Amino acid sequence: MFADFSALTATQWTVILSILGICFAFSAWSILDTWKRTFESANEKMLWIQLCIFVPIIGSVAYLFIGRKRGSSRS
Repeated sequence: MFADFSALTATQWTVILSILGICFAFSAWSILDTWKRTFESANEKMLWIQLCIFVPIIGSVAYLFIGRKRGSSRS
C-alpha cells in the first residue's frame, strides 16, 4: 500500500525535489503577483490568493491565464 521510498536513488530524489520546488516557486510567484496587482474589488483579489493557496497548481495556472488579465499592475 505504501511506497518504499528507501528504494529511490539519489537521481530520482533530485528529480522529485526539483519538480516540487518548481511547483512551489510557481505557486509562490502567483500569490505574490496577485498581492501586487490591483483588482476591481478586494474580494476578487482574495479569491485569487485563496485559489492559489488551496489548489496550488491548478489555481496558479488559472491565475496565469485568467487572473493576470483582470488585474492591473501598480505603477
